[in-house]
Amino acid sequence: MKLKKNDTVLIIAGKDKGKTGKIVKVDREKERVVVQGANMVKKTMKKKNPQDKGGIMEIEAAIHVSNVAYVTSKGEPTRIGYKFDESGKKVRYAKKTGEVI
Repeated sequence: MKLKKNDTVLIIAGKDKGKTGKIVKVDREKERVVVQGANMVKKTMKKKNPQDKGGIMEIEAAIHVSNVAYVTSKGEPTRIGYKFDESGKKVRYAKKTGEVI
């Protein structure tokens, strides 16, 4: 999986198609990511202590990695590739623009 936490992504499929946001969590085993403010679902939460508020909460649910695309600094979606820089270090780069991420 080529996406990492704090990458800005565009959702390209599903009920939130067209929204952008940062990746909050990455699950490499299930190939899913949680995007901030996207794919909101309602979940019932139980009080854990007297100060907690129980009830129905809205949280972000995971999205499959194939349904998101990395967004470059210019704001256009692109795919990610790997290449080696001058010092021989493996780096990620945007395939559309060629810039190193």
